[in-house]
Amino acid sequence: MGDNYPIFIGDKSLENLNAFLKKYYSKSKFVIIVDQNTINHCLPTIIANVDQLKKADIIEIEDGENNKNIEICTQIWHTLSDSKIDRKSLIINVGGGVVTDMGGFVAAAFKRGIDFINIPTTLLAQVDAAIGGKTSVNLKTENAKDFLLKNEIGFFKNPKAVVIYPTFLKTISQQQLISGYAEMIKHALITDKKHWEELKQLKKINYKILKQYIVNSIQIKNKIVLLDPTEKNIREALNFGHTIGHAIESASHENGKKLLHGEAIAIGIICEAFLSYKKNFLNINELNEIKNHIHSIFGTVTHLEKIKINDLIELMKHDKKNKKNTIKFTLLNGIGATKLSQTCSIPLIKEALSYYTKNT
Repeated sequence: MGDNYPIFIGDKSLENLNAFLKKYYSKSKFVIIVDQNTINHCLPTIIANVDQLKKADIIEIEDGENNKNIEICTQIWHTLSDSKIDRKSLIINVGGGVVTDMGGFVAAAFKRGIDFINIPTTLLAQVDAAIGGKTSVNLKTENAKDFLLKNEIGFFKNPKAVVIYPTFLKTISQQQLISGYAEMIKHALITDKKHWEELKQLKKINYKILKQYIVNSIQIKNKIVLLDPTEKNIREALNFGHTIGHAIESASHENGKKLLHGEAIAIGIICEAFLSYKKNFLNINELNEIKNHIHSIFGTVTHLEKIKINDLIELMKHDKKNKKNTIKFTLLNGIGATKLSQTCSIPLIKEALSYYTKNT
């Protein structure tokens, strides 16, 4: 861990991938993992532009957080084993965060680790999920609620390359595009006030507008990861908005309205910005800036009334930042900086959730 790896970005990124495979993997067997969307809308473009992959094996999985589990991984491992995939083989993950997270996990565990490359096709995956060497699957709790514990099982293992082909963003829905934008907001808020000022001016979100900002977001994420690849300190900054956001995302899957990851994180950002304000790290004007911009883009994604607050607290207790059974947060120290490993009381967390509900 900690080693850099190439990130090919732009219209020629698939050509770059082809040259990379010829140089380093000319004698390898290739396996491409896709979902229902990417097998139809992205795979043909990849095969047409990357000669090395014309004879690759294809494994299709169902998208969705409910399918990012060890049972699906086991099915994939059986397929790999039946296909005589060896340790010199290469897995190429083509899809959103579910595919890149789970595909990386599959590769990291199979035969004690084989190489993989990520080709993220959603905005969320391009600016966040596919970069940084985190591989994971969800785990279901053993209680009546059967909540998903987000990314509870996983490894730190870098891909051998990441390929960002922006045109693939045309294959996803507007809802998916906006979902990914939440991570771009997060990146700006935790490190770059100037970048936040740029994003704050956006009145709408579309492929053409976001294309120019993707590189900024990737650079922010990659810089932090290279400084702290296994999340011992500064990488925790990337969890801003996620302690509450992950809990809301998991709970939403059991309460009728399944939220996309970015939709839940947008709520988490507002709530955790409020916590930052209450602890005197953020001023009221900054809090209002954050809340107003997120509402202008996301609208009212949920009122939370179907989700029990105590369920959210229980889910937060499983957050990986926690220490000694204390819920820990990454909070903002003004826009553009963070305070790591911050403790907030249960009443204050409930107040933050109430703040969001009252302001939607």
